[in-house]
Amino acid sequence: MYSVFTKTGLPEIGAGDDLATMLGDHFEGMLQEGDILAVTSKILSKAEGRQVAAADREAAITAETVRVVASRSHPKGVTRIVENPLGLVMAAAGVDSSNTPEGSVLLLPVDPDGTARDLCRALRQRFGISLGIVITDTFGRPWRTGQTDVAIGAAGLRVLDDLRGTNDSQGRRMDVTVAAVADEIAGAADLVKGKTSGNPVAVLRGLGHLVGSLDEPGARALVRAAAEDMFRLGSDEAWQEGYAAGIAHAAASSTAAEASPAAEQRG
Repeated sequence: MYSVFTKTGLPEIGAGDDLATMLGDHFEGMLQEGDILAVTSKILSKAEGRQVAAADREAAITAETVRVVASRSHPKGVTRIVENPLGLVMAAAGVDSSNTPEGSVLLLPVDPDGTARDLCRALRQRFGISLGIVITDTFGRPWRTGQTDVAIGAAGLRVLDDLRGTNDSQGRRMDVTVAAVADEIAGAADLVKGKTSGNPVAVLRGLGHLVGSLDEPGARALVRAAAEDMFRLGSDEAWQEGYAAGIAHAAASSTAAEASPAAEQRG
């Protein structure tokens, strides 16, 4: 059994705030051995000063884009699915204007795994217990309608529960099952935190078996490498890439055909 709960009243986070101290004060006397804190990435971004003017949101998205995966025009503009510097493939590179002051947007934290480790270390030292941290953000998903929270940073817990080599309830060996438990924690926490409640942190209790050392791999371990992604491009982008490759191949073949008779004459 596990439970998920939050606590109201966390002060508004601003640039330069000591997030570890604020979270420690907020949950003073409430945390137990093996608890996991799910922290909305927005408050990390605010503490890091990642709030920027939104005079040109599209320019901010472009600046955070490493690779365009897919884009689609619609009456209100263009939606871009891109890979950002964290390796995350998501809409608008994670640039977000919700729950921010008018005329500004938030960029994702610079290093969610690193910040998660700092928070985890500080809170473990303060309370003298082992706990885990998951940094969450909202994702849309291919082939599924709606959004859910996933882990973009983590520390002090296993982000993947590798069940390969174990048996299912019928005694059959499982060869491919690796549970993305950090994403499952993020989704469960969002049911309590919500999008509009002003509660950016939730505590999950009863999952202490996942809590480990600060050397555990962070949420970056959840990111599938582009070379292993069977759907690394949108349909339009894949078509354009294939078309360009076809033109290049045709040009190379034409050049080779033209050069061949001349080579024979010289021979």
